[in-house]
Amino acid sequence: MKTPYSFLFLFLVNSLHLMAQESAVDMRRVIELNNGAIVREIRFEKGAISSSGLYMTGNDRNYIRESGEFSFLVNNRLVNGSSGWDLEGTESIEDERSGSGIRITLSGTGDIEGLFVEINYLLYPGIPLVRKWLKISNRSEKDLKIEALNVEDLQTGFSHVHTVVLHNYARMKHIGSFTGNWDDPVVVLHHQSDRIGMAVGNEAPGIMKRTAFHTVNNNLEAGLTHPGQDFPFRKWLSPGGSWESPKTFICLYRDTDDAFAVVDGAVNDFVRKHMYPQIIRNEHKPVFVYNTWNPFRTFVSDSLVREVAMAAAECGVKEFIIDDGWQVNKGTKTSADAWGNNYGDWNVDEEKFPGGLKPTFDYIKSLGMKPGLWITIGAATGDAAVYKSHPEWFVINSSGAHGNIHGYGDDFYTSCFGTGWVDYIKDVIVRMSQQYGLAYTKLDFAIATSAYVNDPQISGCYATDHPFHRDHQESFIAIYQRVLELFDRLHKECPDLFIDCTFETAGKLQLMDYAIANHADGNWLSNFEESVPTGPLRIRQMAWWRSPAVPASSLVIGNTPMDDPEFEFALKSLIGTLPIVLGDPRKIPVEERARIKLWSGWMQEMQERYDYMSYRRDLPGFGEPMEGSWDGWMRINNDTHDGGIVGVFRQGALEEHRQLFVKGLDPGREYDVKLAPEGAQVYRSTGQQLMNEGFPVEITKPYDGKIFEIKPVGSE
Repeated sequence: MKTPYSFLFLFLVNSLHLMAQESAVDMRRVIELNNGAIVREIRFEKGAISSSGLYMTGNDRNYIRESGEFSFLVNNRLVNGSSGWDLEGTESIEDERSGSGIRITLSGTGDIEGLFVEINYLLYPGIPLVRKWLKISNRSEKDLKIEALNVEDLQTGFSHVHTVVLHNYARMKHIGSFTGNWDDPVVVLHHQSDRIGMAVGNEAPGIMKRTAFHTVNNNLEAGLTHPGQDFPFRKWLSPGGSWESPKTFICLYRDTDDAFAVVDGAVNDFVRKHMYPQIIRNEHKPVFVYNTWNPFRTFVSDSLVREVAMAAAECGVKEFIIDDGWQVNKGTKTSADAWGNNYGDWNVDEEKFPGGLKPTFDYIKSLGMKPGLWITIGAATGDAAVYKSHPEWFVINSSGAHGNIHGYGDDFYTSCFGTGWVDYIKDVIVRMSQQYGLAYTKLDFAIATSAYVNDPQISGCYATDHPFHRDHQESFIAIYQRVLELFDRLHKECPDLFIDCTFETAGKLQLMDYAIANHADGNWLSNFEESVPTGPLRIRQMAWWRSPAVPASSLVIGNTPMDDPEFEFALKSLIGTLPIVLGDPRKIPVEERARIKLWSGWMQEMQERYDYMSYRRDLPGFGEPMEGSWDGWMRINNDTHDGGIVGVFRQGALEEHRQLFVKGLDPGREYDVKLAPEGAQVYRSTGQQLMNEGFPVEITKPYDGKIFEIKPVGSE
């Protein structure tokens, strides 16, 4: 018999205690994760692992019951924490963003001998949150088919009768049994009677997300899609192979009737500081971008671009993006002036751009702007040399022919990211960055499933001989993981390149999630072309809906025309996310160009002063933007408490006056409230007063907005 022992790991950076104890009587091991804000108890006993406790520190309310910890199918057999395991060992782990935790390694016994599972947990300073993922290894002599993966498989202590589920970026309410989808990077389970709850985050990419509650008696599952769903997850592991799952997280809260507060607060802090998505780590965030798509579509040329670029520069634009129409395939003299032509080879149409793109890009740069291009990341037309020479790089549809996942256009084919296409398209983009000075790339079109086609059979790749997937079901995770790896490779080779992954590439209409945010800088989220007042309302609705669950500045909301006579209202609305504008700036009167440039300069100054693009939270007392109401947002630096900016909008509301309350300030510090863009002071008060008493705002026009700087008195 082994002798009793215990050991303790202490991580000072996180104040995280990991304690493991072994009883001499029943050989039970207990691991306690505790960072001073959350406690999770994990038990290993008689070949089974479970989570038995999930608490907020200082409170004895257990949020879960004894739970099987994880589950998945192996060759159609259910495997979970009770399937019979040996505990191979534990080790401390940490990440680069202050996370500390533990890795538990299990080896299967009996019928699952040769199956190894590493369970990884990370906790972060001061946040009641546990992040978790699995690594599955095959040390047997046979192939293993992994499906229906639940990284978290817990039995909650929440009765579904008293629990409401906040889903769809935690902005919508649901009661009863719930199975989430691609629009659920985070959901909240809120026990209304006990005023407690948990936010459940899912970092799986695109259509692979699955988060469920009360599918079986108050249970919680977070992980990847199951067989029977439209886009089921599958991973084949050959002998000696291993695979690491996407991450999940659980964040606890208590003593509130506001279920969304955990997303607006602790989850938002975790995402910004510890998940640390690409837009946050980007030191040079774009704050005023122009794109040619609306109204020019594919009718672009060097002469047009130069005229439009001159006018855009006079408006203060800092990034100028040439959309579809600049390219031809090998052997094609010039591109047809219609969507859906000349994709794949990415040669420059020299009839439109004599001498190539470099002279055009050099001109754009001479005006003080960074140049960018639209590229289909995963598509080619039948006349492309790359399609003809490498047909094995393209998806196979359910009929065994080359397929078009995107859904529109004849003689149009989707490339498969489970092939050598990834290296090819990476080299195309790197070459453009090195040769032309490409600084922004809008990467478009479907790669795994379409935002416009509802038939789940028109998705993924049915090939059985592609290097990175064996069948249709495995192609989904392979495609997503390979495209995310591509973004990382591009950032490494072109560190100044801004990657805009569109919702079409993400896979569903207006889809944005943590996986995309962690690897791409932004996501072209929409094509809103309506004029004022409808356009600005749609902008603010989309921004409110998706943030603060995902970073606001990663939301690239097009296609607002800057030549709209009421454009300033739209621009104020765009400041709540990443301001991207379209339209024809040549039509804007000179005096109006100067006014827009004043706004551009103000945005640049605010970004340099507060890094406001890293922040966005709900404005207290204001809800979803809607007709006949007021709405607003805060972009206050919650880390330094040095201030930031606030936006408030009247969308046809009857009242002309509202009181604004600002959070995230230093209570004892004095602040000036200044009206943008001129900077006229309208109010002075302490942080305590601004947070608890607020300041008055008047908007006399039925459709208008005001943007304020909240600036510490005496600061430069």
